[in-house]
Amino acid sequence: MVGRPASFAGLALDRPRLMGVVNVTPDSFHDGGRHFDPERAIAHGRALARAGADLLDIGGESTRPGAQPVSAEDERARVLPIIRALKPLGVPLSIDSRRPLVMEAALAAGAMLVNDVTALADPLARRLVAESGAFAILMHMQGEPATMQAKPTYGDVVAEVRDFLAARLAQCAADGIARERLAIDPGIGFGKTLDHNLALIAHLDRLADLGVPVVLGVSRKSFIAHLMGGDPPTAARLPGSLAAALAGLERGASILRVHDVAETAQAVAMWRAIGRA
Repeated sequence: MVGRPASFAGLALDRPRLMGVVNVTPDSFHDGGRHFDPERAIAHGRALARAGADLLDIGGESTRPGAQPVSAEDERARVLPIIRALKPLGVPLSIDSRRPLVMEAALAAGAMLVNDVTALADPLARRLVAESGAFAILMHMQGEPATMQAKPTYGDVVAEVRDFLAARLAQCAADGIARERLAIDPGIGFGKTLDHNLALIAHLDRLADLGVPVVLGVSRKSFIAHLMGGDPPTAARLPGSLAAALAGLERGASILRVHDVAETAQAVAMWRAIGRA
């Protein structure tokens, strides 16, 4: 088992942590529309916390393959009421956004973590994180959500993703963001084929050795369906999600970003118990 950093976002990483997904969108790949109503989204966030989520990741724009962007105004209107309502839970809240204006408003409303699929590519986003003292997750993505799955190509996907994330960490450090406030995410399904995704999970230890927490998001993603040679609905992808998540933990993941908190918590508890036996 690969060693892990000591803490992130106020959470000790002496055990795997679960980040529950709260999508306030009409078009996310798994639960789009299900929690688009603010009251439903708030109830869902509370339910995830009761089920064992250590963090909650709140997003107002889908970044699934083929997704179309929404305006910053619409994105803010979707997420801010949810963040304000969930803040009293005492669970660290994350804003899943690539827009500095949305990040800034979310942090002011109570979020403490920025989860950015563009790895803080915008200098304004880096300055905001540096000045606010927020934590941030830097994710790898080849291309843009609307086109990223058209024809993803790499020479050595693990080396290229690692080099990209190492460069982003260095840029953030140069812009005043302390390394202990950063985590990385290989971006499973974001501009990757099935083989690319499998290679990244299999060699996740090569990312973990960068010395910051690794966040892994495999929950319900289409590569699970592709492995089985078909396209089962997202509701039928839980077993593959759990298997991929545990494989990631074996290779150094610290945080799992998941839709199914209770089921993942049970799988992780069993995995840890066997490891201690």
